[in-house]
Amino acid sequence: MTALLITQKEIGELVSMAEVIDAVEKTFRGMGEGSVINPTKVHLDLGDGESGLPYHAGMNSMPAYIGWLESAGIKFIGGWEDNPKKGLPYISGMILLVDPRDGRFLSVMDGTLVTALRTGAQTAVALKYLVSEPRNPVIALYGAGAQGRTQAEAIATAFKVKEFRVFDIKEEASRIFAEEMTAKLGVPIRVMDRPEDAVKGAHAVVSVTHARNKFIKNEMIGEGVTVCPLGSFRECEDELILSVDKIIVDHVGQTLHRGALKDVSESGRLVEEDLYGTIGEVVAGKKKGRENSKERILCIPIGTGAMDVTVATLAYRKALEKGVGKEFPFI
Repeated sequence: MTALLITQKEIGELVSMAEVIDAVEKTFRGMGEGSVINPTKVHLDLGDGESGLPYHAGMNSMPAYIGWLESAGIKFIGGWEDNPKKGLPYISGMILLVDPRDGRFLSVMDGTLVTALRTGAQTAVALKYLVSEPRNPVIALYGAGAQGRTQAEAIATAFKVKEFRVFDIKEEASRIFAEEMTAKLGVPIRVMDRPEDAVKGAHAVVSVTHARNKFIKNEMIGEGVTVCPLGSFRECEDELILSVDKIIVDHVGQTLHRGALKDVSESGRLVEEDLYGTIGEVVAGKKKGRENSKERILCIPIGTGAMDVTVATLAYRKALEKGVGKEFPFI
């Protein structure tokens, strides 16, 4: 039994962001229609929670089956807070694809680029249904790292963005981001000194940070703004979460117990019935997205194995077509 090994570099050469966005939208639709199976991710606390382990890390196991692709697989991925100080990437992950008909291992590939691509794409897809200004949106972006780059790329692929306003706690990171991404995307990018400055006049706020201090305040978010907090911890203050017009998530089981909603959920101030619906339900037409220009919407695409398996399958099948990758005999 052989499996195709695919590197991060090869994945980047095989799939475009436009293709990823299209595939992610189809999988969201499948989630809404019930043809995608996506169990809640299993978290391994390596020190990012209450385990007391010294690694300041955590890993997630994320399996899924994608009906429209007839594909199954799992991603194992984690984040190590101390890695940047060591010159290592914060995120490390791999994806395994299997044939759902007979269990054959089909491919093993890097999971970090797939994660970045699908995370950007899922935000872009969600905003297609939720942003108040779909023609020329202004986007506030918190976080100027790798995830911020793919967020900007995906949103600029899906929309004719008027301007990105980027804020990062490291001003140098914001400056480098603006230089690189302006050249790559051809979209104006302004570096902002404060997070509250970035959101003034913005139609959407996208946050990809490791913040735990709930820096996105209720008073910062005006009428018609869609807020997408993607961080694993707490980027939004409780008052904002509890006062928006709609809360839309990608996966109910996951978003209630980690990320933006964790505190208000565990304290009993927000329950499942308070959620308006899922992105999948909106894309499938079962729930309406934005219904007027004044709604304040909180959309939390925290990330699912379904999107990882989708993008990995896209890369795998294109690799087969182009003769890319290396066959490895596991058995």
